[in-house]
Amino acid sequence: MKTASEEKVGAIIVAAGEGKRFGGRKQFCSLKGRPLLHWTLDKFENHPEVTDIILVLPPNERRPLLFENWSKLRAIVPGGPTRLSSVQAGFQALSSQPTGIVLVHDGVRPGLSPSLISRIINQARREGAALPVWPIEETVKEVAHERVCRTIDRSNLYVAQTPQGFSYSLLAKALAWAQEHQVEATDEASLIEQIGGTVTTVRGERRNIKITTAEDLIIMEAFLGDENRTRL
Repeated sequence: MKTASEEKVGAIIVAAGEGKRFGGRKQFCSLKGRPLLHWTLDKFENHPEVTDIILVLPPNERRPLLFENWSKLRAIVPGGPTRLSSVQAGFQALSSQPTGIVLVHDGVRPGLSPSLISRIINQARREGAALPVWPIEETVKEVAHERVCRTIDRSNLYVAQTPQGFSYSLLAKALAWAQEHQVEATDEASLIEQIGGTVTTVRGERRNIKITTAEDLIIMEAFLGDENRTRL
């Protein structure tokens, strides 16, 4: 029988980026009249299985009052210079009240569905590590010096998404290993791979895009409009 803490699901929302390519902190840009990050927080606040939320923001961010209305929000912590250091900061804040499952999600991916969160939680409980992926749909070329070297078979190529889900103990082990060996990684699943763990996958969602450009915002507005119409 699982303990109360093992039944809990914590979500670390990583939103500590400066948005240099975007031209500003995109997590606070307006999306259908609300800060983008609010849409993301809503998805986890309203999910029945998520019990605790840790929000990681830029170290000098002065807008904490924007986040008063989320009852599951346990802490707002400053991030670090890299994604991994920001995740480590969020995990440290979560460690004061450990959960059975930890989700790590990009704050600028507001388009995910409750179903995806549920599937990641269930898969992480069964397998220890779960990653949403989406198949690459266009032809992929390897290029060097403005010349095509080869065409890559895309049949087994997928784009990694978030939330990535892990058992608390497995993620703790991976983060400790990364810190000890001064390893950097672009996502947590790759750390699990590096310590010899197995990462299982679930099908992601087309709408679960990471907002990187102004054009992405336009696409996301359309996705969210479809979502609202579906609820009517």
